[in-house]
Amino acid sequence: MAESTKKRTLDAFFKPPPKKARVSDTNNLDIGGNSTIDKDEKVESSHHPTYPHPIQCFLKSIETELKSLPSTIGRVINDQADLDLLYFEPYIPKYLEREVFQFLRKELFFYRVEYKIKRGGIETDIRTPRYTTVFGIDDTSQFNETGEVVDASTKRKVEKDKNYSKYPPRPIPKCLDDLRISTEAATGCKFNFCLVNYYASGSDSISYHSDDERFLGSLPAIASFSLGAKRDFLMKHKPVAPNDNVPPPETKPIKLPLASGDMILMRGRTQANWLHSIPKRTGKNAEDGGRINITFRRAMIKGGTENYYNYNVGSGPVYKWDETRREMRLWKS
Repeated sequence: MAESTKKRTLDAFFKPPPKKARVSDTNNLDIGGNSTIDKDEKVESSHHPTYPHPIQCFLKSIETELKSLPSTIGRVINDQADLDLLYFEPYIPKYLEREVFQFLRKELFFYRVEYKIKRGGIETDIRTPRYTTVFGIDDTSQFNETGEVVDASTKRKVEKDKNYSKYPPRPIPKCLDDLRISTEAATGCKFNFCLVNYYASGSDSISYHSDDERFLGSLPAIASFSLGAKRDFLMKHKPVAPNDNVPPPETKPIKLPLASGDMILMRGRTQANWLHSIPKRTGKNAEDGGRINITFRRAMIKGGTENYYNYNVGSGPVYKWDETRREMRLWKS
């Protein structure tokens, strides 16, 4: 959708709360224990009927900083067959990444999705080994000023169908949309989905996979941000069937120690030919725990919307960060 339309529809969900921002929030203290919030600065929030609760917007100071990012020039990694990466070390600078991490962990809601898969006639129960949440909608639809899903071409309301009825889509909240807009400007790519993973400890992980679903189109670009604890990002080329005329490419596994604030853009033939994972790790995950991974991508058809909400929201309970217990806890409205 056009940028002006996107901004207009999203602005309909942002409303200032009746009270000023709390200056006692520990997430808004600098390293000396002093408040980083202007006492007169009001914090707006993103609202939508599908949100369990409003999601605060970034402070204007952070929003302004995001407009000036990335903080470094991306490093191209394309020295192996079918590989095309753009690696920002970091994208969000060190003086800002911790505040962004703590803000998103506190404001976003998450799920621990469970689902069934059937392989070889055997049905298996899967419990996602990380917390997940997702926002956005595919290219065929958009949100109007009142938050309803409408057809992108006709602007007519989309009636509930098998694609949108089970898990109603929800717009990207402004705090994440600010980062999306910055990422689009830095990469030249367009995104309509934002997936967020929270790795609570080293035991949370994601196995080898590729984001090559048909609903992403050919040669999809995936922008992946890392915030919080450092975790290894592993990549390996997909197995190639032997061919008498063309020998398989000689490739080596890749290990990138993603630090907080880093962003890696996987583009070109990467998803079609490479797998990536975040393996389990031992020891403490971070001094106050956890890693957030934010990925932006673009789904072309309704099947993408159904897939993302099915595997990242599901029908389970909502979790939210508990500052007192320092962990994700079941959220009660």
